[in-house]
Amino acid sequence: MIRITFLYLLSILTIEGIAQVKLPRLISDNMVLQRDTKLTIWGWASVGEKVNIRFNNKNYGTITGADSSWSVVLPAQKAGGPYEMEISGSNRILIKNILIGDVWVCSGQSNMELPMERVKEKYAAVIAQATNPAIRQFNVATTYDFQKARKDYESGSWQAADPQSVLQFTAVGYFFAKALYEKYQVPIGLIKASVGGSPAEAWLTENALKAFPRHLETLANFKRPSFIDSIRNRDKQIRDNWYQQIWAGDKGLHDTRPWYDPAANTSNWKTMPVPGFWDDHGLKGVNGVVWFKKEIEVPASMTAKPAKLLLGRIVDQDSVFVNGRFAGTIGYQYPPRRYELPAGLLQPGKNTIVVRVINNAGRGGFIPDKPYKLTAGGDTVSLIGDWQFALGTTAAPLPSATFFQYQPTGLFKAMVSPMLNYRIKGVIWYQGESNAGRPVEYRSLFPAVINTWRQEWKQGNFPFLFVQLANYMEPKDEPGESSWALTREAQLKTLALPNTGMAVITDAGEWNDIHPLNKEDVGKRLALWAQKQAYGDKKVVYSGPLYESMKIAGNKVILHFTSTGSGLMAKGGKPLKYFAIAGADKKFVWANAAIEGNRVVVWSDQVPAPVAVRYAWADNPEGANLYNKEGLPASPFRTDTW
Repeated sequence: MIRITFLYLLSILTIEGIAQVKLPRLISDNMVLQRDTKLTIWGWASVGEKVNIRFNNKNYGTITGADSSWSVVLPAQKAGGPYEMEISGSNRILIKNILIGDVWVCSGQSNMELPMERVKEKYAAVIAQATNPAIRQFNVATTYDFQKARKDYESGSWQAADPQSVLQFTAVGYFFAKALYEKYQVPIGLIKASVGGSPAEAWLTENALKAFPRHLETLANFKRPSFIDSIRNRDKQIRDNWYQQIWAGDKGLHDTRPWYDPAANTSNWKTMPVPGFWDDHGLKGVNGVVWFKKEIEVPASMTAKPAKLLLGRIVDQDSVFVNGRFAGTIGYQYPPRRYELPAGLLQPGKNTIVVRVINNAGRGGFIPDKPYKLTAGGDTVSLIGDWQFALGTTAAPLPSATFFQYQPTGLFKAMVSPMLNYRIKGVIWYQGESNAGRPVEYRSLFPAVINTWRQEWKQGNFPFLFVQLANYMEPKDEPGESSWALTREAQLKTLALPNTGMAVITDAGEWNDIHPLNKEDVGKRLALWAQKQAYGDKKVVYSGPLYESMKIAGNKVILHFTSTGSGLMAKGGKPLKYFAIAGADKKFVWANAAIEGNRVVVWSDQVPAPVAVRYAWADNPEGANLYNKEGLPASPFRTDTW
């Protein structure tokens, strides 16, 4: 009888569980719905269950289909709110604090994913004033799926901007939303669906991959769970063995006194300047563990208050000790090293900082042109200069792990598919770094992303606004070839697709960081394109100069541009830089360039019969200064196709 009663209760609970109306996570408290278009509200319930929606004093109903799904189309709504929406079947769900406004998807790789927290020092005042309930974000957690298109997210909720929550907003997206809200006073919803390091093919549908057989073949392997498991187990074994080896061999951990102990004997350690790379100071080609130590004098005024230790960026991993106490660790090279030290940890007079650096591959050390200092209150102690260092242990380079989220179609199926019913205003996209090694393929891959998303969303040619790659890596003294320049060209050519826009940011990058801190200019320049493409502003100057055509006149080349605004200018009032010219021998040399009206005339005495011109054609065209008078930079370009 007990068993029968248990089974009966279980059957009732199961039936009730199926009968419950369920909503996707996007349809939830604080959501922003797209204005001025029909809206789809959808979810799941038991087969044949009646579902009713009450919104804005009107009722809408439907019956759940054989696949347990239901959807209701609401008429277009004007911007406003907050509203409530009641959805009922066998249960009742009340969704609160709904706004009607514009919804933008923020996608791409790490420079779109990068949150305001990473730039909090640069934009402290902006963050402090970020209380704006009309700007909201839904954060899609990184996940992937190769088997099927997912119907919902496993986590996520809508968050309104305030000084605390904004730290997790996409920085580019927040500045974009802020600029639009300040101009139009319309609520802005951001759906952040971006993954650091992701290539374009990860954001394509399986059907779209048919045009790219190599990626389709890769997908065929990753659709087999046994294949994924074997790779995951192999990678884990390799990494476990590698880290076990360096732990066991690290003299700094197993010496009589561990090297982070201020009393450890370091009299025989060598010295090298920090920032810098140990490859240049006697440890050429060494991977493994290297320890660094610096003794500093700290004034008494800094010791009774919390302090901040800034150690720039370190390749690849670090653990930090201050006066023998563990202060923090970061496991990969890209985040800025910012360690909070409690009051009382520092002492008047001599203090010791020790950094244990693990380098997996390539050149290990401290990235130049980053902040290296200790601060407390208004006092600062510089950490730039000579540090002692010693080798803990060496190791073979650690093989790269397999990033499953980078494989073809995985991100589309898991992170884009669940929102295809959600009406949007458009997409902003910052991606391309991971495809920069394959720029020719990117000419077709990137347009395929745009076309595929538009097809799948079934909203026509909605605005798709993207960011051209920033300047990055060390500048070169002479003109040359560049895969980053070719990738920028592929992005430039994508403007041929309707209702697209491209923010040029070759003046906003950093030579030593693939994640430049300047996200404000990026967001604002995307917002200018949005004003033109999404909001129909015919007067806004939304782009810097774009190359249109050339004409050869004797020993000079005359270049014509569109998007000149109120006129061309050389930023800073200096001569134009980064123009190169070549004759039939295809050898480019730096050229003279001068603005004449809305044209640029280019020449060089070394090239009496020019045939081609390039501008800002480099990984890092630092100092390229052709702008329009509205302050927007010209896109890099070339007139040749060699």
